[in-house]
Amino acid sequence: MSLWHPNLKLLLVTHGEKGCPALENFHGSVEAFNVNAVVDTNGAGDSSIGAFLSQIVDDQSVLEEKRLRKVLRFSNACGAITMTKKGAIPALPSDSEALCFLGL
Repeated sequence: MSLWHPNLKLLLVTHGEKGCPALENFHGSVEAFNVNAVVDTNGAGDSSIGAFLSQIVDDQSVLEEKRLRKVLRFSNACGAITMTKKGAIPALPSDSEALCFLGL
C-alpha cells in the first residue's frame, strides 16, 4: 500500500541515522550526519522534523528539489546537533547553531 496520492504535495519519510530516502519526484537521498560523541538520542527526530517544518512553513519553494535538499540537510544537522547534548528540549539547536554546524 502506498501513502502517496495525487493530492499530496510532499511525503517525508525519515530513517533516523540513515537520513531521508528518495521521495516522490525527488531523486536520491539526503544523508544523515555522523556524530562522533552521541550523548543522548532523545529529541533528535523531533528536532529534525521541527527544523524541517520551521523551514517550509512560509516557503512553498520547498517543493523544488534543490530547495528541498537544502532544507533536509538543515533538518538533519539539527537532529545531529541534538544528539550531542543531554536532554531533548535543552539540546535543541538554534538556527545559528545549525548554520554554523553546516559551515554557513
